[in-house]
Amino acid sequence: MKNLTLENIAKACGGKLFLVNGDDAEKEASNIIIDSRKCEEDCVFIATKGERVDGHTFIKQVLEKGALAAICENVPDDICGNYIQVEDSFKALKDIAEFYRMQLDVKIVGIAGSVGKTSTKEMVASVLKEKYSVQKTKGNFNNEVGVPLTIFSINESHDVAVVEMGISDFNEMSRLSKIVKPDICVITNIGPCHLENLKDLDGVLKAKSEIFESMNKRGFAVLNGDDEKLRTIKRVNDKTPIYYGLDDKNDIYAKDIESKSMLFTTCKICTTDSCFDVCIPLPGKHHVLNALAAAKVGLLLNMSEDEIKAGIESVKSTEGRSNIIETNKHYVIDDCYNANPKSMKAALDLLKLAEGKKIAILGDMFELGENEEELHAKVGEYVSIADPELLICIGNLSSNIYEKANICGKKYYFETLDEALCKICELTDSVIADNNENRVKPTVLVKASHGMHFEKIVEKLKLN
Repeated sequence: MKNLTLENIAKACGGKLFLVNGDDAEKEASNIIIDSRKCEEDCVFIATKGERVDGHTFIKQVLEKGALAAICENVPDDICGNYIQVEDSFKALKDIAEFYRMQLDVKIVGIAGSVGKTSTKEMVASVLKEKYSVQKTKGNFNNEVGVPLTIFSINESHDVAVVEMGISDFNEMSRLSKIVKPDICVITNIGPCHLENLKDLDGVLKAKSEIFESMNKRGFAVLNGDDEKLRTIKRVNDKTPIYYGLDDKNDIYAKDIESKSMLFTTCKICTTDSCFDVCIPLPGKHHVLNALAAAKVGLLLNMSEDEIKAGIESVKSTEGRSNIIETNKHYVIDDCYNANPKSMKAALDLLKLAEGKKIAILGDMFELGENEEELHAKVGEYVSIADPELLICIGNLSSNIYEKANICGKKYYFETLDEALCKICELTDSVIADNNENRVKPTVLVKASHGMHFEKIVEKLKLN
């Protein structure tokens, strides 16, 4: 890892270096890890204290396996290798990542927003891969632990990195921006999420806008121009932001949008100079917005329209995020990774596109603050847009969705997931039984915050 010598690592994190085996302080680390199971020769292991496991208990093990050094708050009595002692291991993780970022000659695209960060990240990475060697955030590594690990995964073979940046409170994005130092900042939207800390949409906007604090001064802000809060941002580093959206007032926009059932969406992507056709292999207008953001990033990085088109048309869906699964009995929209009112309504818009009968299984949305019951009720009022034959609501807060949902089909409420799991297949099978005259399988939307563990519903439906 470029310039990540033991000496530089110690300086970066303000730690004290102890060379037990007489190693050279100028030796470079092969990797930085916090998971002892990922130990490799000459890696540096940062011992962090989690809720269940204290990494300090694995220091001897990783040093014996060939780790170059351990970074720790407390030094074990039986230490058998090099170590750097620090006051705070998590702070050391971030400080070292910030130092390493400055050694990298790569462009970094930072992705922020209330909804759609992961799908936008995947779309941007898919486009950029048509021309560049690309690294991207894996899984949900988008917080103050995951982002440093993403930075450590970038090496000199990469031209560009796409880094997802997620926050739940003020000043978090400032710290992430300081580590990432993005060259291009994409913000997908401002929605009602993490309101327990951020209070209202103005608070969400303020917190997300912290991404600009440490960005490249010559970089670009690429913002969803259809979002009324993002439209209030007029200058970033003395430059006008670049807006994308469905409205032709934006710098890059889409027209002639056609949703082809649950399979794909076609449109024209237009700038002030030209338009080109794309077929997005994902359903819903929200993916058109993702494609527009990715197209603009591609143009900023000197990609051709043909390269951008190829990247958009080769994107894959991500598990838990509007991922459509075909089972023997139905199509399942697996969208259970996370939820807030904005994404819940987008998921219902997607369900509306289904050709066969529709089933909505909806659960609680977390971290919505003092207005959580009202926000769930508004989702209930919106359910009718999809006109499901069957609505199943699960969780204490989702009683508000159930009560406000005015649909022609049947609706059921369960207080707990376990209660619902006992009845899910019986209820969905009742819709299937009434579907004999329709050759198209019913479509089931499964949507809730991650803490509801709705992936158990998805698995049960897949096995049914």
